[in-house]
Amino acid sequence: MRILHTMLRVGDLQRSIDFYTNVLGMKLLRTSDNPEYQYTLAFVGYGNNPDHAELELTYNYGTDSYDLGNAYGHIAISSENIVEACAAVKANGGNVTREPGPVKGGTTVIAFVTDPDGYKIELIERSFDAEGGGLR
Repeated sequence: MRILHTMLRVGDLQRSIDFYTNVLGMKLLRTSDNPEYQYTLAFVGYGNNPDHAELELTYNYGTDSYDLGNAYGHIAISSENIVEACAAVKANGGNVTREPGPVKGGTTVIAFVTDPDGYKIELIERSFDAEGGGLR
């Protein structure tokens, strides 16, 4: 088994697509509109299933915001250089809510970004091999 995607409900689909593609560098992989049931889906990610997990952005017609509750934590994304990643996020209009630094009680370098709907994304500094497939 493997994780295929995570679904997030969003209040403005184009705004969310712009954030994940322009700010975090993902690709818009595909969209699906279902007027009969009043929702539109957009799948974004750094690659397609089954090799990469995707985010499913779900827009329900007429709903412009959601109560995130207190159970949601974050989505984690790796980056080889957190300082550069945060600078790029800021340069593209994104919101860095925790600057790069070691995780409390550890040495792993992390940062946090918040998307337009308030979802938290943790950036974790990791190095990958030349083929991009595994940790060094």
